[in-house]
Amino acid sequence: MRILLISTAFSGLTQRFYTELDDAGYLVSVELHLGDIPQLLEGVKLFQPELIICPFLTRKLPAQIYENYTCLIVHPGIKGDRGASSLDWAIQGGEQEWGVTLLQAAEEMDAGDVWASKTFPMRAATKSSLFYREVTQAAVDCLWEALTYFQAPDFRPQPLDYSKPDFKGKLLPTMKQPDRAIDWKKHKTAEILTRLNAADGSPGVLDEINGSPCYLYNAHLEPTLRGKAGEIIATANHAICRATVDGAIWIGHLKFKSGETCRGIKLPATFVLKNLPPSSAPAPLFKGFLSKNIKKIEIDYTQAGRQLPCQEVWYEIAGKVAYLYFPFHNGAMSTEQCRLLLSVYQHVAMLSVDVIVLMGGDSFWSNGIHLNHIEAAHSPADESWFNINAIDDLIHQIITTLDKVTISAVAGNAGAGGAILEIATDQVYAREGVIFNPHYKNMGELYGSEYWTYLLPKRVGMEMATNLTEQRLPVSAKKAWRIGLVDKVLDNQHKIFYAQVKHLANSYVTDPEKLRTCLAQKAKTRCFDESIKALSTYRQFELTQMYENFYGNHAYHAARHAFVYKEAGEKTTPENIAIHRQSQSAINKLSLGSLPHFVWQDCYAIGDKEVDEQHKDFFALVEKLLTSGSKEYLIANLNSLYQHVETHFCTEEALMKEVEFYGYKGHQKEHAAMLEKLEAIKKKINNSGWDGVDMNDFVGRWTKHIVNSDMSFNTYLKKERVVAN
Repeated sequence: MRILLISTAFSGLTQRFYTELDDAGYLVSVELHLGDIPQLLEGVKLFQPELIICPFLTRKLPAQIYENYTCLIVHPGIKGDRGASSLDWAIQGGEQEWGVTLLQAAEEMDAGDVWASKTFPMRAATKSSLFYREVTQAAVDCLWEALTYFQAPDFRPQPLDYSKPDFKGKLLPTMKQPDRAIDWKKHKTAEILTRLNAADGSPGVLDEINGSPCYLYNAHLEPTLRGKAGEIIATANHAICRATVDGAIWIGHLKFKSGETCRGIKLPATFVLKNLPPSSAPAPLFKGFLSKNIKKIEIDYTQAGRQLPCQEVWYEIAGKVAYLYFPFHNGAMSTEQCRLLLSVYQHVAMLSVDVIVLMGGDSFWSNGIHLNHIEAAHSPADESWFNINAIDDLIHQIITTLDKVTISAVAGNAGAGGAILEIATDQVYAREGVIFNPHYKNMGELYGSEYWTYLLPKRVGMEMATNLTEQRLPVSAKKAWRIGLVDKVLDNQHKIFYAQVKHLANSYVTDPEKLRTCLAQKAKTRCFDESIKALSTYRQFELTQMYENFYGNHAYHAARHAFVYKEAGEKTTPENIAIHRQSQSAINKLSLGSLPHFVWQDCYAIGDKEVDEQHKDFFALVEKLLTSGSKEYLIANLNSLYQHVETHFCTEEALMKEVEFYGYKGHQKEHAAMLEKLEAIKKKINNSGWDGVDMNDFVGRWTKHIVNSDMSFNTYLKKERVVAN
């Protein structure tokens, strides 16, 4: 069946629907509704779908579409509920049960016939958390129920009918800031927290701090501190604590309202307050932060347990297992946060534990570097550089932890560097329903670091690693398991998932032989991998590309700026998700790829000056080949490589004959096989079938040939020379 997803953005729920349908074998494509109606109509006409589903839509669907196609809209509300602020009203109104309805598009918004509806109990949580957990799962359940009905001849969707007892919802207006407003001298703590939770993620609650208008986010209940209602009484972990009439609340993030003198970016609260432009900041604001009345709480991160509700990094010890939590807001990890997490990880690694489990956060496991922090920095290029090096340091520490079993327990979505961070551990357990985006290029052709050129091919193979990073498509937990990106897929319910993780982690503690075997194999593999190519080599190459991204061109900075300020970066749907817009020329175009990089290392030297120089030249020629800008240069550079390899093999074989090397015939066969491989690659290029993966395979064979076959010849050669002398 041909299913088209029409969405405002390709994120969150849209990605979950995409992966669910793709995994099930449906032909699925995406068309973004960017406000250009002719373009939207063109996309529908190009794909000719049998069914249209709209997981996330903030613009009205044109009648030309829903009158000619079956169009199902995901609405985050119970039957009968209507309006753009459904979940906001449900949270702020204290609903105990809520739901998701899949209804047919109609002229009147949210008034179409109901195809499926699911309910769930409400948690005391933020809107973002509820959306990514309960709403998303209920929407997926509705999707599959509706698909079972789609081709059933006797199925009829249920019309909107408020006279029926199961239609308990109603039409509600779009929630405005006056509806969310907080009166700090009147509202009690529970009500304030509810209002903040209902606006978390977007749009935030508009409030004032010392006369400056700002939006509040990321709130947590403070159990003991007290003060004058509305005043800031403490700071910790860059959060501020504001007193209420009957308690206090931690506010983790602020965004000052955009105006003539400033443009707001959501950042940790103390960052925003300290960096507000002087021309727009009232003097009392700065005096307030210097006041002795504001308590600055220092968190002892070396102590187990979460000491404060606003604490972003902490660990727990259960027997011989350490669980390290880092639920950073929206999954972004700034330079400072990466360094903090590294220091806590290093502390935990020194404890008497056998297993370290990285828990991340339950909505977002990690999304890599912090683009908001970078955008707000005095020099975004410098901050980008500091941030990527900080997360690289963290991942290097995890990779080189050889005396503990390390596990990633991925309960929330992971993207970019966060999707690579989770594969730095020995084992990866993913909750069913998690989405991975292990790629970088959508952010202005960013190359990416985090040792991904080592970790990703090691996990999934070179060909799949190239596909993942070039196609830039989301990957479901199930597909991640099929391709080897994760080791196990566990239950989709968070409580059950965490219980399963604890059981699996304890299995290493209760079985000493299993633990010893794992650690021994881990150390052996790390030593072998380091002998083939040092981790420093991967990092140096990746950072060379990243330096160019940060300092050499504007594409990354423009893409980041558009992302942070939620500016329309796309004018049309990207071809990688819109298969109906992929031209034949785009499908067949040369893809040089961004994964391969081949760097000479001293461990490749066999001791013969002429042979070693030829080996070094080989690596330089391969790099030149992979950066060829056209088919013409590609063929020319491949011919140069072939001639070099052929000459080198002749030189090496002549030397083997001269010293009567016992392995000459086997070596000669390996040479012949590699020349045949180059011939096959040349034919593929001539037929426009080049995909870069063949060269990865060839160079992989070459380096193994150097390390294994050439090294044995090197040993023989040295012995012969000793005898001769």
